[in-house]
Amino acid sequence: MPSNTAAWLTAAKANPLEVKTAAYTSPGDHEILIKNGALAVNPVDWKIQDYAFFPLNYPTILGQDVAGTVVEVGSAVSRFSKGDRVLGHALSLATQKPSDGGFQEYTIVLDNLASQIPSTLPFENATVLPLGLSTAAAGLFQKEYLALQHPSLDPKPTGQTLLVWGGASSVGTNAIQLAVAAGYEVVTTASPKNFDYTKKLGASQVFDYHSKSVVADLVEALKGKTVAGVLDAIGANGATQNSLDILVQVEGSKLVATVLQPPENIPTGTSAKWIQAITIKDNEVGKAVYEDFLPRALAGGNYVAAPEPYIVGKGLENVQAGFEIQKKGVSAKKVVITL
Repeated sequence: MPSNTAAWLTAAKANPLEVKTAAYTSPGDHEILIKNGALAVNPVDWKIQDYAFFPLNYPTILGQDVAGTVVEVGSAVSRFSKGDRVLGHALSLATQKPSDGGFQEYTIVLDNLASQIPSTLPFENATVLPLGLSTAAAGLFQKEYLALQHPSLDPKPTGQTLLVWGGASSVGTNAIQLAVAAGYEVVTTASPKNFDYTKKLGASQVFDYHSKSVVADLVEALKGKTVAGVLDAIGANGATQNSLDILVQVEGSKLVATVLQPPENIPTGTSAKWIQAITIKDNEVGKAVYEDFLPRALAGGNYVAAPEPYIVGKGLENVQAGFEIQKKGVSAKKVVITL
């Protein structure tokens, strides 16, 4: 049996992470075991380390974004084989099992939260996708959120427009691409330096979220359109409130799907709902995105692995450094560690 090593969070607020041995675990019926080639860091990782706001059993292994090679498949898995190059959304925060954490050599992932990747896509680029993709998909496609039609390689125009607040973020880059692939026009916000970037991903118009007139500008841009709602990929700095203020003044859906807890003062006639990315494992959305759409979209060049990786270093001992860099803030990039 192969040996396994992990970057452990040994106790609440323990710093630094401790790199030491971990159990090598074989997958359950609907799971695959991935030998990781690259891992990505998300804001939630360092926030859990610093603030211990999430109830966890310690010691634990964090990390939700992995890409690598399938080494074992569960008995009920039919679409993956040993040797497949894949990306996957790791779920240790939900399952409380260290074997399901990303920051280790071998990670167990559910088969409906994993996709094959083409040989032309390096692991360090592929690993930027899973959590951002799952979060965007959860907010866009689940029936209790924006309930958009599912993405395809040949989308039929819906005649509706989606606002994505924070289009250059990890969730935003995925939301733009998924919504365009589902047949929606996308209007977004970003810093001016990222205007061209978000347009390349498919946004038709981009507005500077720093501008004092951004709400009025977006209301003007959305006039005469049927709005499919807002995917708020930022949540902080007034993003949700601004999104709600816009929806009051335009036609269409009055729902904001947001990545953080919504504000308390919600304008009458509107609503805001906090996106829980992992819920797509329990319904048709996980399959629709990870199985039916993404593998072919990546292979055909119809989907960009975005944002760009910011590679901190090689080896699990660099995960803690990745936390510190993520904490300082990165724009239109995602912190990645290669193995």
